Amino acid sequence: MNNLAKTCRSIIPFLVIFLAGLTSVQAAEDFTIPRTADGNPDFGGIWQAMGSTHYNLEPHAADFPPLPVLGAVGAIPAGLGVVEGETIPYTAAARTQQQANRGDWLALDPVVKCYMPGVPRANYMPFPFQIIQSLDHIVVAYEFASASRIVYMNRPDFEAPVFSWMGHSRGHFEGDTLVIDVTDQMPDTWFDHAGNHHTDALRVTERYTHMGPNVLMYEATLEDPNVYTRPWTIRLPLYRRLDTNMQLLEFKCVEFAEELMYGHLRKGAETP
Repeated sequence: MNNLAKTCRSIIPFLVIFLAGLTSVQAAEDFTIPRTADGNPDFGGIWQAMGSTHYNLEPHAADFPPLPVLGAVGAIPAGLGVVEGETIPYTAAARTQQQANRGDWLALDPVVKCYMPGVPRANYMPFPFQIIQSLDHIVVAYEFASASRIVYMNRPDFEAPVFSWMGHSRGHFEGDTLVIDVTDQMPDTWFDHAGNHHTDALRVTERYTHMGPNVLMYEATLEDPNVYTRPWTIRLPLYRRLDTNMQLLEFKCVEFAEELMYGHLRKGAETP
């Protein structure tokens, strides 16, 4: 009897995991895509990525913090990467530039200075963002730096008047997938802290697809003949925030970057 009891106790945790998996599969099978008044999929909600993609799109090991004083809390966690094929297909010169960027990222990364992150980076930073959908437009509001962008639906010929940090977004539906074409981004944005970069020729084709009641699959194909030998794609899930009274809060980061950028101008500041 004692052996039987021990066996049962060892099996129970596996049964719990198995049944939980069945429940999740059943929930996914029973899921009905929410739709707007015109019948298109509804992507409204507050979403957030998980993981360490914002440190490096490519697979990477854990690493030391950029400042030793930060200790373990500032260390960079490892990541499996989200690039299909694992490696971004840089030209030789562009890869050299990426490595130089990575070597001094704390001083060079634009988001450290509170610049808007651009697309696709804004979607996998460790901050939530909200999608607000109407028949003619989709607004995406990001907590980081209060960045935002308007996606113009069914206006494929609408051209951007100027380059901008969050680019020019035009969208349409392909079946139940939302497809957004993003162009005319400033060349200064990076994709992560690892210095992965682009030029003003960048074109990003985003795809958002419902995978369940609280999960979107996000894909982005990036093209830039100035720095890549071919188009390449990232793929990662976005999760709905289910917190009670969930809402975007303020993260107006300019004030956090002022000392970093302008501290040397203060009266009495030491000259570097």
